[in-house]
Formats: sequence, structure tokens, C-alpha cells
Amino acid sequence: MGEKNKLAAAMSPELAERSRSARESWRVFGIMSEFVEATERLSAIRPAVSIFGSARTPREHPWYALGEDIAHQLSEAGFSVISGGGPGIMEAVNKGAYRGRSPSVGLNIQLPHEQLANPYQDISQSFRHFFARKVMFVKFATAWVVLPGGFGTLDELLEALTLVQTGKTRRMPIILVHGAFWRGLLDWMRETLVREGMIDAGDLDLLQIHDEPREVVEAIFRYYGTRGFEPSALEREALLNL
Repeated sequence: MGEKNKLAAAMSPELAERSRSARESWRVFGIMSEFVEATERLSAIRPAVSIFGSARTPREHPWYALGEDIAHQLSEAGFSVISGGGPGIMEAVNKGAYRGRSPSVGLNIQLPHEQLANPYQDISQSFRHFFARKVMFVKFATAWVVLPGGFGTLDELLEALTLVQTGKTRRMPIILVHGAFWRGLLDWMRETLVREGMIDAGDLDLLQIHDEPREVVEAIFRYYGTRGFEPSALEREALLNL
């Protein structure tokens, strides 16, 4: 029996419960430190665009080149570009932004099978907790751009839609790239979710589809053309309460 197990076995139930409570308390401080450190490091990157996509996309795939091109054009246009910091489309996004004139930002997540940060990052921030990382994707973004991906990408897309739909963050462009990939999901939303009353038909207007990098950049500028990129006082308050 290992030393930790021997110690646990020797503890009374009351002492064991106190030990567990103490560990949970210290874990809360660790979570707080992630929020504080990330907020301080990322506070100067606005305006920024968060871009999501598969970690499994190989470098020779057309979607890799598409992500790289979109990120480069956004960076040249003056947007910091935020990705998940890992391989695949995340790497492509950081690589494209790294070649541009605005910061390339990677929000890496520590996983049981370690996700290595790609080398194309001006700012690299590591997280242990998915939820802290997801807040940072939202907190500093003026738009979300979503390339083809799996469960993680879908999670980030639906998180963005939910936050905007419920007013927990400001309304902003949510752009799906490569319409052929997303068409089936949008058809299902329209034919099932809307028809069954799970969402309003107008909720689908939160989404745009564009296939070309230039269209993505133009869509973001068009949305903010009359109001500017800075959040209003009410929007800043909403972001504080994510």
C-alpha cells in the first residue's frame, strides 16, 4: 500500500472529509488564477476574432490552407486571431496570423494525452480547465469563425450561439466556413429544431455561411461598419457576468 493510501486509511472519516474540502478550496484558487492570468495577458488584444476548427486536419488538406488564409487576412486587417493553440486547423490559424501584422494567440488546453502548443503564437496561454478557456474565447472576441471540426468545434459553436441567443454576451458575427460541410446541420436545425419549437426561426439568422477568406473579413467589417468594435457599457457589463 502506497504512503498516500496508508495515510488515508489511517484518517478518521471526519479528517478525510476535511482533507477533501481543503483540496477543493485550493482548486478554486487555481481556477481563479487561470482567469486572472489570462485576463491580464489578453487585455490588449482587441479587436480579436476567435477561430475554431478540427485538431485532426492534416497540413496538406484544403481546409488547413483555408484556415491559414482566413487568419492571415484577418491579421493583416488589424484583428488579433485567437485559436485553441493545438494542431490541425488550430495550427493553420495561428500560422496564418503569425505571418500577419496582428498578434497570433493560442489558448492551449492541458489534456490527458498532452496537446502540444503549435509554434506559431505571439501569445500562448495554457489552461487546465475547459470552462476558463472558453470564457476567454468569448470575452475578447468581436466575431467567431468556425471551420469544419468535430465535437470540440461543435461545442464551441453551440456555446457561442447559446450565449448570444440568451443575451449573456453581445450579438456578433458567427460565421461558418465551407457551406457544404455545415449544410446538413443547418437543414436539421431548420427542419427539426424550428419545426418542433425548440428554437425560433429567427435564431438561425445568428449564423452566416461564407466560403472565401475575403468574404469572412468583409462580413465582419460590414457588421461593425456603423458602430465600431468597442463594446458598449451594457455589453461590457454582460461580459463581466459570463
